[in-house]
Amino acid sequence: MIVAVCVDDKNGMMFNKRRQSQDRIQRQHLRKLADGRTIWMNAYSAVLFLRDSEQLNAESEAESGAQEDFAQPNICVDEDFLDRAGENEICFVENQSVSEYAEKIEGVILYKWNRVYPSDRFFDLDLSGEDWELTQSEEFEGSSHEKITMEFYKKLRNREN
Repeated sequence: MIVAVCVDDKNGMMFNKRRQSQDRIQRQHLRKLADGRTIWMNAYSAVLFLRDSEQLNAESEAESGAQEDFAQPNICVDEDFLDRAGENEICFVENQSVSEYAEKIEGVILYKWNRVYPSDRFFDLDLSGEDWELTQSEEFEGSSHEKITMEFYKKLRNREN
């Protein structure tokens, strides 16, 4: 599976059981990266994606007078999503530890807010070791963030010593 997380400059994810921040453009970016692949998440995160779909439906109807359905058919919501996700499927993680799934994780999409927020839950997978390689990095402007950095890390398998 490929884990996608949003972090601040100190790898913080949440504070007081609430997400540090969120950004509509970041979620659109993730859906585009998924390119039809399944995106797994729990109900806590699904609320954001549902809100995006409702907003797109309203904007489309206002612009064209016709109603379109911007439902997210590739989104699967399950509280055990990290257990259920398969190879090359994406898991959007906001409020859970991922370190116990390290063997199953084949890639990580890190969205960096490029600022520091108060935090008490952190992304707990160390990507600085020799098991991970940064293969892609890009910056884009978000809806509520001047600059979001997306980094893709690939797990290096079968390394020769």
